[in-house]
Parts: sequence; C-alpha cells; structure tokens
Amino acid sequence: MADLLANLSLGFGIALSPYTLLLAIIGCFIGTIVGALPGLGPANGVAIMIPITFSMGLDATGALILLTAIYYGAMYGGRISSILLNIPGDEPAMMTTLDGYPMAKAGRAGDALVISGFASFVGAFLATLGLAVLAPALSRIAYEFGPAEYFALYLLAFCTLGGIASNNQAKAALASCLGIGIAMIGLDPNSGLPRMTGGNLHLYDGIDFLVAIVGLFAVSEVFFFIESKGKSGAAGIKLRGRVTVPWAEIWSTRWTMIRCSVVGFIAGVLPGAGASLGSFMTYMMEKSIAGEKGKFGTGVAKGIAAPEVGNNAAAGGALVPMLTLGVPGSGTTAVLLAVLVTLNITPGPTLFVERPDVVWSLIASLLIANFVLLAMNVPMVKVFVKVLEVPPAILMPGVTMVSFVGIYSLTGSYFDLLLVVLFGVLGYVLRKLDIPTVPVILGILLGSKMEKQLRDAMVLSDGDWTYLFSSTISSVLIVAAIVGFILPIFLRGRIRKPQRISD
Repeated sequence: MADLLANLSLGFGIALSPYTLLLAIIGCFIGTIVGALPGLGPANGVAIMIPITFSMGLDATGALILLTAIYYGAMYGGRISSILLNIPGDEPAMMTTLDGYPMAKAGRAGDALVISGFASFVGAFLATLGLAVLAPALSRIAYEFGPAEYFALYLLAFCTLGGIASNNQAKAALASCLGIGIAMIGLDPNSGLPRMTGGNLHLYDGIDFLVAIVGLFAVSEVFFFIESKGKSGAAGIKLRGRVTVPWAEIWSTRWTMIRCSVVGFIAGVLPGAGASLGSFMTYMMEKSIAGEKGKFGTGVAKGIAAPEVGNNAAAGGALVPMLTLGVPGSGTTAVLLAVLVTLNITPGPTLFVERPDVVWSLIASLLIANFVLLAMNVPMVKVFVKVLEVPPAILMPGVTMVSFVGIYSLTGSYFDLLLVVLFGVLGYVLRKLDIPTVPVILGILLGSKMEKQLRDAMVLSDGDWTYLFSSTISSVLIVAAIVGFILPIFLRGRIRKPQRISD
C-alpha cells in the first residue's frame, strides 16, 4: 500500500501540472465528440489524432495522456447517439440502446443521458483504481517470462482477439495471418535480406504502424460512412428543456454499478474480450438478477447503467495487459500500443521500473480525467448533442484531411500517403466481407515480436519445438489460446448481438 501511495504521489505530481491538466481536458472534450458521432468510436478517434499529436511535438507522457483521455472520452460519448438516435456511437454502446432509447422516447432523454454519464464515471473510475492496484502485481509476474512464455502469450492474444464478440473465428484468424504477413515485409532481422518488398526500396524498412492504423481505421471509415450514411444526416430525438440530475434513480443503481464494474474490468483485462463483451455480460447479468419485473428493454435506469458501467470499466481493464505485458486488450489499446512503440517505449514488466513517470502520471491523469468527463457530460451535454447535427458532407472530408495532413507531417513521404489510401481500401474491403480489422493491426504490431520470440526459443532449445511447453506458464497460455479460439464456436449460438430496436 505504501508503494502504491508513493507511486500515485509521483503520478499526481506530474498530472496536476497546468500543462498536463490542459492536455487531459482537451483529450476529454475531443474524445466525447468523437464518441458521440455514430460509427467513429474510440479506436478511430485515437487513430485520427495520432498524427496531430506527434506533429505537436509532445513528449511521451503528454502524448499518451492526451490520447488515453480521448479514449476515455470516446467511451463516455458513445452513449449520446445510442440514446438520442438509437444508433450506437460504437459497438460497446450497442447495449445502451436497449433501454436508453425507450427512455428518451418517453420524454426523458435528459435523465437517460445523465444516468449514463454517472454510470460511465463509476465504471471508468473504479477500473482505473483497479489498473493502479493490479498492473504492478502483474508486471512482477511477467518477470518470469522467457521466449517460450512470450510466444505463448502472443499466441493467446491472436487466438482470443476475435473472442466471443467475433462472428467468425475463421475470419478473425485470416485477419491475424494477414497482419502477421504485413509485419514480415522489410528486411529479415537475422539475414538482412529483403522479404516481400517486390524490389521497392520504400518497403525495406517495413510498414509504419501509424500508416496502417490511420488507413485501416480512419480512411476506411470515411469510405464506409460515405456509402452507408453519407447522403443524409441522422434525425433523432431532440433534447429539450433543462437537464436535471435524477438522484433517486442514480442511487437505486448503486449495487448495479459496483457489480458491473467488477465484471466489466475482468472482461477488459482478458486479451481480445474488450468493452463489447463487458457491456453485453453486465446487461445480461443485471437482467437475470432483476428478472421479468425489472422491465429491461422498456427504459429503466438499471438497463442504462449496467452496459455503460460495463463498457467503461472494460476500457480501463484493457490498459492492464497493454502496459504490463505489451499485449493489447482491445482494438483501441492496440492503437495505443503502436503509439508507445513509436515513442521508443517498450510496454511490459520493465516499463514500471524504467519509466515510472510515464505509467503513474498516466494513471493519475486518468483518475483526474474521469472527474473532468463527469463535469463535462452533465452540464455540457447539450453542447455535445449539437455535434450530431453536423452534416456528414462536412464531417467526413474533415476527417480525411486531418488523416492525410497528419501522416505527411510525420513522414514527409508521398509513398506513405499512397499506403494510407491502400490500407483504407483494404480496411473497406475487409469490413464489407465482415472480416475484423483489429486482428490485422495486432498482427502488424506483434507479428515481428512473435517471430523474434519463436526464433529465440528455437535457438535456446537447438530446434526442439517441445521447449515451447517446457514451463507451466507457457503450457497454460497455449492451452488457454486453444480454448479461447475454439470455445466461441460453441458459444456463438447462445451469445448473439442484439438487434437495433425499431421505432
């Protein structure tokens, strides 16, 4: 406990500086706007802001705080379009439509937004406390990892990334293999010979993480948005009158919030499960506890609080494996992992020893950011609702411009702009084929690391593949990877994504 308090003191000493506070506030504001826009979501929001962040010349601490504040803000903001438009801001906010939209249709849109805002605060705040307590302990365990254990850990990440939330494990595996193949492009780290470059000198250094991320997330989203929603803006329920705080209903959900925070946090820590699973599990858990008399699906407070607590707690939990093991727990943390790598920061057990200023200032800033977001999302909710009125014809060209200008300001290469477009087309095609893009990103990020650990393991064992099962940790991780890949196939018939409620 003494060490935890000392580390938090170090973090707050950095986080409470005016410069860092300003970055957190800006990130919260931008993130809430991004989350409120249907279809963008936290991963796209962070990906779009990465080039701008680097062009601002921020140090590692500042860049990470800004982007994680955007991440948390987007998780908060996703509920706005879910409640008012019946269109989830992102996939984790999908469950919020089940009770949020009916409450809004009943003339209580303001109450629904405030309840969801408080629920988001509780889930994210408790998850950040869990991050502060659990991450150092997990990082100490990670010191036991060698090449075999890390290879098994990366295998677990790839096998579970599709997870229960995936519609097709075969497509998730295909996407992972595609990402690993892209990671192989460039010079072989051992022989120095070019691999899959086609003789193009621009590819000798490999594919830049940021180019792939911006293309697959931001640019592909532009293509997809233009095709599906670009012709007209969404019309939903208007927020009218004064927004008040329904204290009695918020108090009635207190045990719901506590239970769902624990479940959501655990779902976030599991690699590949993420906020979508967290919101689904918490909603179904509370619905089963309340029973038919709970009237879930008709616009009840617990039906709004449960998924919002779950998805925001999962967002905080997903940071645990990213910081301690270097394995992202969600699509957005995969993007944040790329940021760390670009900043020459190696996530893993040594991060808490080598860069405690980065880790603990991040945790402290997230604790502060939750209060900032709560303060923003209650009195300023009408401001964020206005974002939904921005015509797509103006919004999406702006996203495109930010993406291209940001990438060119970082690399100064026209070839990278071409790659951004190509990755945008690839992302668009993958989404049309219902192939997830997050495993592609994970493959690009971890493919070369996984290859290195496998090679090191084979060198140490003189080519004996059974060395990969030589320790209890590696054996358990490999078995967990196999189970994590196969189990969703049997569970898919029971766990299905909810259909959007019709008007």
